[in-house]
Amino acid sequence: MQPKQHAEQHDDILLESLDDQGILRLTLNDIARRNALSEAMLARLRESLDRAAVRESVRVIVLAAEGSAFCAGHDLKQITAARQAPDRGHAYFTTLMTACSGVMQAIVDNPKPVIAEVAGVATAAGCQLVASCDLAYANPQARFATPGVHIGLFCSTPMVALSRNVSNKHAMEMLLTGDPIPAERAAEIGLINRVVPAEELAAHVTGVAHQVAAKSGMTVATGKKAFYRQREMPLAQAYEYAAGVMVENMLARDAEEGIDAFLDKRAPQWSDQ
Repeated sequence: MQPKQHAEQHDDILLESLDDQGILRLTLNDIARRNALSEAMLARLRESLDRAAVRESVRVIVLAAEGSAFCAGHDLKQITAARQAPDRGHAYFTTLMTACSGVMQAIVDNPKPVIAEVAGVATAAGCQLVASCDLAYANPQARFATPGVHIGLFCSTPMVALSRNVSNKHAMEMLLTGDPIPAERAAEIGLINRVVPAEELAAHVTGVAHQVAAKSGMTVATGKKAFYRQREMPLAQAYEYAAGVMVENMLARDAEEGIDAFLDKRAPQWSDQ
């Protein structure tokens, strides 16, 4: 049985709920636009992510969606309308791409782990959204694509997240063909963690979230930050950096408590310090 959820915020395109164990659920709810990353959606997501980053009550973030599409990417109608400006949309496109990149980095930089729960199609920037999350699970009906080449617009920003999650050949195949891949293939190439039956998806994601939430928040935040920083470094520099992180982590109260609890064969009592 899933813990009771308490409504925190409700608006027309983004739903928020926080359960008793610190799992914040952000649900894209712009069904009419297939949960496109419109200006409004990007602003709401960024606000929610930034707020969650500093809320002590939040331990894990789950990103889900209502409707048949997890996220259909950018709103092409907004993009087309922006071309009517004297600069043919240059200023608008720059602002939009900056906002979108900011949301993706806010996921990676967030000290709280972010888990994608994908029960529909995730295309273009929607696929980027999934790739940006720390963990991702999908039902068998989910599809993933970077289809920009079909309309003369290479998925360059989705490429950043995609290429950091799957191998070059697999990323380039998705980017150059634009063809959608099924959930099973997405799991094979590492875009998502695994495929879960549709009727079990929400419970599975919640279970993983609760498992992570039960760990020391300080330890998880330390590890997440170190993971993304070290992977961009040369090997020797990565080891030097990671060794320093380990030393600081060993000096933390939760590391001392965790080791003592293990030796004493008892459950640890985390202070998140």
